[in-house]
Amino acid sequence: MEESGNSLACGPDGSKRRVSYFYDSDIGNYYYSQGHPMKPHRIRMAHSLIVHYGLDEKMDVCRPNLLQSRELRVFHADDYISFLQSVTPETQHEQLRQLKRFNVGEDCPVFDGLYNFCQTYAGGSVGAAIKLNNKEADIAINWSGGLHHAKKCEASGFCYVNDIVLAILELLKVHQRVLYIDIDIHHGDGVEEAFYSTDRVMSVSFHKFGDYFPGTGHLKDIGYGKGKYYSLNVPLNDGIDDESYKNLFRPIIQKVMEIYQPEAVVLQCGADSLSGDRLGCFNLSVKGHADCVRFLRSFNVPLVLVGGGGYTIRNVARCWCYETAVAVGVEPQDKLPYNEYYEYFGPDYTLHVAPSNMENQNSTKELAKIRNTLLEQLKRIQHVPSVPFQERPPDTKFPEEDEEDYEKRPKGQKWGGEYFGSESDEEQKPQNRDIDISDKPGIRRQSPPNVEAPKKIKLEEEDGDAGIVCFA
Repeated sequence: MEESGNSLACGPDGSKRRVSYFYDSDIGNYYYSQGHPMKPHRIRMAHSLIVHYGLDEKMDVCRPNLLQSRELRVFHADDYISFLQSVTPETQHEQLRQLKRFNVGEDCPVFDGLYNFCQTYAGGSVGAAIKLNNKEADIAINWSGGLHHAKKCEASGFCYVNDIVLAILELLKVHQRVLYIDIDIHHGDGVEEAFYSTDRVMSVSFHKFGDYFPGTGHLKDIGYGKGKYYSLNVPLNDGIDDESYKNLFRPIIQKVMEIYQPEAVVLQCGADSLSGDRLGCFNLSVKGHADCVRFLRSFNVPLVLVGGGGYTIRNVARCWCYETAVAVGVEPQDKLPYNEYYEYFGPDYTLHVAPSNMENQNSTKELAKIRNTLLEQLKRIQHVPSVPFQERPPDTKFPEEDEEDYEKRPKGQKWGGEYFGSESDEEQKPQNRDIDISDKPGIRRQSPPNVEAPKKIKLEEEDGDAGIVCFA
């Protein structure tokens, strides 16, 4: 791993990091609907791999606090949060007008425990931001978060509340500039929109563009007002591979770090950009995807890692487990340890899977043009913007709509309603097979009673005996 030119004085990429990891054992119990491609069970599968590789022993494992409604309303509209609190599968037929107004339906269904699900995943991301604010961690992870499509007043693309926006708002209480990077195959529209007119947050999204949800993220979408040039969009075509992605990601992010000099970074690690994803069309390997985490880690800047999309759930689990290993600085062996979900990973039972032979529709010439356009855009921004400190950036102002206009407004769909059964559970609701997590929020995980500790396999240390990274 090459050392970044923007590293702080505490040492190269080999330095150990203090990593906090947020996980709630109930997260895998939530179930969108029969056939829906979004399966929170994937987070439990990733957690199982993390535990059986022994990565949990190298992190501060925390159960997130549930965010209360007042904390969700820091970004979201009062009436929208009130709706999420009140709607249930049994009562939704009485709230048809609100369902349409708030875009809750096929993509974003009402399911049992919906509001508690939102409180949990948002609590993990805000908790991660608080860890960084308090200098209790260098990297904080919440794989249940990353739901980047949610808007101030509506659900979108399987996302109900925007945990990323809430986490960034928390970071802005302490940090002058926050960089948001999105490697989900879908454009990070909800986060970009929230900070479109401020220079305190720079948004960089790498995504499939064209006839593809959500349809935003054009190269020319660059921000507005004080935020002009602080939104960078990297529109890509089908089949992009590891080498092409790396040749875009590294020079763009290197220049962003040099010019913008963020005090904290949030990386959305949506795994639907992996090869073979059920809704995706990129061709990244787990290692290629994780190279983004590895590169960001090398800058020694406080880092939040969140999840996002990912619909071939065995590969999502592989990816987020491996990226957890990258965060803590170890290289796990490829052969998977036996675990509760071992059958999902056949026939190879390995951590890494080879990308496919699909065609890369991104020509070298097109990618060079995108890279050069964005590097030119970066030259137009103020070097290390000096902005007045505010507790939070101003709200983006949009024209008010009458209630009837909500019903006329077209809604894009991420999922066309096709049946997406689970890969091994034959579409049954997931059973809780968790083996570890404290029942008390915000403390180290403790082994539950009457459960035999899992067998863990040896990890190869990358770090040596280097000390904890510190920040100037």
